Amino acid sequence: MYALINFFVRILKKILPGWLVKPLLPLYHRILAFALAFSYGFPARSLTVIGVTGTKGKSSVSDMLFTVLRHAGHPAAVAGTIRFAINDESEPNLYKMTMPGRGFIHAFLAKAKKAGAKYAVVEITSESVRQYRHKYLSLNGLVFTNLQKEHIESHGSFENYAAAKLEIGKELVRSSKRPRAMIANADNPHSGPFMKLAVERQMPFAYSEAEDVVLGPGKASFTYEGVHFSIKLPGSFSIMNSLAVIKAAQFLDIPLQTIADGLASLSRIPGRTERIDEGQSFEAIVDYAHTPDSLQALYDAYPVRKICVLGNTGGGRDTWKRPEMGRIADELCAEVILTDEDPYDEDPRAILDAMAEGMKRTPRIIMDRREAIHTALTLAQPGDAVLITGKGTDPYIMQANGVKLPWSDAQVVSEELKKVLTTA
Repeated sequence: MYALINFFVRILKKILPGWLVKPLLPLYHRILAFALAFSYGFPARSLTVIGVTGTKGKSSVSDMLFTVLRHAGHPAAVAGTIRFAINDESEPNLYKMTMPGRGFIHAFLAKAKKAGAKYAVVEITSESVRQYRHKYLSLNGLVFTNLQKEHIESHGSFENYAAAKLEIGKELVRSSKRPRAMIANADNPHSGPFMKLAVERQMPFAYSEAEDVVLGPGKASFTYEGVHFSIKLPGSFSIMNSLAVIKAAQFLDIPLQTIADGLASLSRIPGRTERIDEGQSFEAIVDYAHTPDSLQALYDAYPVRKICVLGNTGGGRDTWKRPEMGRIADELCAEVILTDEDPYDEDPRAILDAMAEGMKRTPRIIMDRREAIHTALTLAQPGDAVLITGKGTDPYIMQANGVKLPWSDAQVVSEELKKVLTTA
């Protein structure tokens, strides 16, 4: 069905003029959302569905919660930016969209149901709300990680962006499932409306709930309600992600020690503080960090000499953050290399020049991303951290005129590390 709809939409786009189509799009998306959910038998109604939304951390929380569910012995599925997985079968998300449209999510949930899954973790974005992709998910619970300044051009304003996120919460309220839980980050100033939603269980989480916190290179530990948690993920943001997962898992009646064991078993999250190890004497980290806040948090998690490779994801959007991200890198990194990420139809050099405006130093600008990564690795000294940000698990570099260059930061870092170590 998903492939068939795609086929007809491509044909209609070629036949119908844009001026005629645009006013009809909201109605089209709403009807299509219902029709496709109906065609797959509303599969979410038969699953325990936990949605995850927020500006930052939602991919990590989704993957972590899925890991805990599987460790607890539950047949489960996860759909998000990083991957689509059902029980032990997993495939990377190559769509360049967290939640692909035209019924994809309902097709996935139907497949999960057929495979025996009882639980589904679904990452939900504000962009999906605009096309009603969040509809008919029959949510049991929703995790709200945080809200930061992002997607301003796309939504028209921060207020519109926040409203789109809250609409996901309202969908939880509309769900016929009982009980329903709202798991919200109480430390975020924008969590208020989520914590006021009329559901059976409000389960806020806050950093202060974690006791005996110890942060180290590539790891963190803490105590929660007398149970010790040790995770192979760095930074205070990983503590917050863990707390979100703990609350969601408690709602699903998973024992605390089982949650702790499940989180301890997680060795990596692809593209999220992902450590690439080829036997080098320094850290090589791939991370998605694409906002000033997430970039700051990542850099703070590695209190060593840093060589930083970054660009600015998404030509033509969120231009406000370019000089700010340049400023943060300039202040916290020993070496800064600006490089290409996803320029789309914008001049890629102009994007980097805008980032450089926020810097006091003159950065190295290396347009070829592979060359930029290679250079960073050659500059690293023992004990340093080379931090490559902006792409994470993104499978393409998006160029002008719809050109997609296949790409993997993790693979390129691994390949270039081997070259550097061979010639050292």
